[in-house]
Amino acid sequence: MKIVGQEKLFSFSDRGRIAARECFAVRQSKGCKVQDFLDLATKVATLQFLNPGQVLLFRGQPSDHKRSSSEGDFSTLKPNLFRGTPVPGAPELRHRFEKLKEAEAQLLTEYQEFGFPEPERLARQRILRWSIIQHYGICDTPLLDVSQSMRVAASFASDESPRRAYLMVLGVPNISGAITASAEAGLQIVRLASVCPPSALRPHIQEGYLLGEYPDMGDYDQKRNYGHFEIDFGRRLVAKFVFNPGTFWGNPDFPPVPHAALYPDDHDPLYEVAQTVRRRLGM
Repeated sequence: MKIVGQEKLFSFSDRGRIAARECFAVRQSKGCKVQDFLDLATKVATLQFLNPGQVLLFRGQPSDHKRSSSEGDFSTLKPNLFRGTPVPGAPELRHRFEKLKEAEAQLLTEYQEFGFPEPERLARQRILRWSIIQHYGICDTPLLDVSQSMRVAASFASDESPRRAYLMVLGVPNISGAITASAEAGLQIVRLASVCPPSALRPHIQEGYLLGEYPDMGDYDQKRNYGHFEIDFGRRLVAKFVFNPGTFWGNPDFPPVPHAALYPDDHDPLYEVAQTVRRRLGM
């Protein structure tokens, strides 16, 4: 067996060279350019081969959000509850956590009244409530959306047709079951298909996952035990790819996922519930 603590991270430089690199160097990079989906898939296959201890998940973005430090700018992947410039202070964070608790209570009520199966699961596990709230955009949560599908993530990044789009590759521990909790990594990984009822098809099609802190960061008092820099999934960044959506999908064998398949609509009963919750929260 391998000696603990000796595993290296292999990633691509901006020039496309693969080598052992530190996560912070990946976060500082401009991103490795890829020409099309097949080029991306080939490079991701290389990453997975050279980083066998990591399960790779993907997040597509139309821009690369960065923070500044004494060592230079670097990518940040914060959950939306903790985002803001300047960094949100105590009053704002308390307000956001209170809004989240209101949304949880309303969601549970509407979920039960609609007659979805196994409402007791939602009542017992807060992170399942957060997952639905995050995926359906009810309010800010401490979770980050990712996907196990490169195609889905790259399609999200391309959806607004920017001139430049980014695909972030994050490394997480082995995934098992609906919720994977890793005390060593300080992570929870939620498989969205195991959270949403089967009548809500899009979460199943999207191969969606959500990342959260472990243990749960359920209120501001718990958050005070962490620095803002710690609540950033950029700390799990394995690679950063940049591409031009106008040419990236040129191969007809690898088309983008259509917009209608990416976002929930009125045909999704859980979306209807989410809209009701938003109205009751005054959002």
